[in-house]
Order: sequence, then C-alpha cells, then structure tokens
Amino acid sequence: MKPAPSAPSSTRGGGGARNDPPSVGTASPPVPLTWTANSHLWRLECDHDYVIAKPPQQVPPPPTPQDAAAWATSQGAVHGRTTDLRITVQGSGSAAVVLEALHVRVVNRATPAAHRGTAYSMYEGCGAVLIPRYFSVDLDAPRALARSMPGNDPDRPAPAIDFPYQVSLREPEVLLLSARTESCTCDWYLDLDWSSQGRSGTLRIDDHGRPFRTTSINGLPRYWYRNPAGWVPMTAAYEEKDEEEAGG
Repeated sequence: MKPAPSAPSSTRGGGGARNDPPSVGTASPPVPLTWTANSHLWRLECDHDYVIAKPPQQVPPPPTPQDAAAWATSQGAVHGRTTDLRITVQGSGSAAVVLEALHVRVVNRATPAAHRGTAYSMYEGCGAVLIPRYFSVDLDAPRALARSMPGNDPDRPAPAIDFPYQVSLREPEVLLLSARTESCTCDWYLDLDWSSQGRSGTLRIDDHGRPFRTTSINGLPRYWYRNPAGWVPMTAAYEEKDEEEAGG
C-alpha cells in the first residue's frame, strides 16, 4: 500500500490539546495557545525529496517553494528521507505560557515497500525576523527524541537552547524540526507540554488531524529536474556530494 500524502500546512488554535481534567460540572477553559505548522519546507529553499508513485513523464516540473504544499498534495507525494517542519507557537492572551517540553510520538514504523514510487528532488526548484529554535529527530531510533541543535545560518547564529521557552500574544516562538529516516516509512506527531497560571496541558501538533509521514528513499530511483530535458536521473557522484553537504 502506498504511503498517504502529506497535506498542506496545518493551522490550529486551541484545538487538538489535552488539558488537566476539569472539576465535575465545569467546562474546560480554552488552551492559552495558538499554533501553525508547515511541513513543506525545503533546505535552503531549494532542496527536498518527495516520493511519488508516478513515472517521470507524468510528474510536472518542481514548484516554487511557496507552492510546494499544493504541488505535493496534487501528486500524492510523501516526504522522502526528511520532513522539515516549522511550528509557530503564540500565546492567545497577555499571560505568559511556558513551553515545557516537546515529545515525538511515532505511531507506526514500517519497512518501506520496494516499489512504492520514485524519489524526485526539488533541487532545481529554487526559488520582522524571529530567531527559530532548531531540533533534530532520528525517526529510526527506538525512542525518537527532539534534540535541540544550533542554527546553521551564518547571518543569524542561533545556539542550541533546549526547553523551556516562554510565549505570549506579543512574543511567539518558531520551532524548526528536521525529522529524518534511512530505513522506515514512519507516521509521527508531536506533543507540546505547556503550563500557565497554575494550569498545564499537552498540545498535539499533527498534519490536519493525522500523523506526519516520512519515508526512506534508499533503493529508489531518484530524479532531478534539468531544463530543457525535464526529469533526469541523478548521478551517483552528485548524490555523494549531496550527502556530504547534508552531513556537514
């Protein structure tokens, strides 16, 4: 069975959260947070892989980065090897909300089918500042963890700073999370623990109510787009260079 595609970026308010149980006969107060999530980020705005169950002749040229979500959905695409996720969290009122921890929940880890599609690289699809917090997730690990990482933008150095963070209506936080697999088709979501004014809860961050999906591209044919030829196979030399840059 081919993997289900990732949907466009998610936008949520107070829904999708678990709160401490309210007292009998009282309504649970709203979660004091809002969040948005975009899983269709490309490294350096021009590098990402999608796995699509179509031959190259049936796949249109890569989109611009801002049109990636619509393009991927129209092609039934699944994130290949890496899902880069940007989460923006903001308080819904003036009171400060402490973000206590971020947990990765892998709900399914399956061996990818050998003939599930072709990997298409977006490498030729290139097209008020908040300093984001960077996290790395190894989906192949028995216990997947969101590990704080330093930023890699030389113009905006960002040291690795782990939880807790604090947000409010005027002070949002941006979390950039890179989830990677070399061996599985993994379905996963995030739990964000929060506390504010004596209350606490857990906010689920997912892909429109379903888990995010990331699949390995090992062993798949891999193409990139070269005008005027269209989709052409990536050479082994280029793939080795690409892996060295990703590791560096």
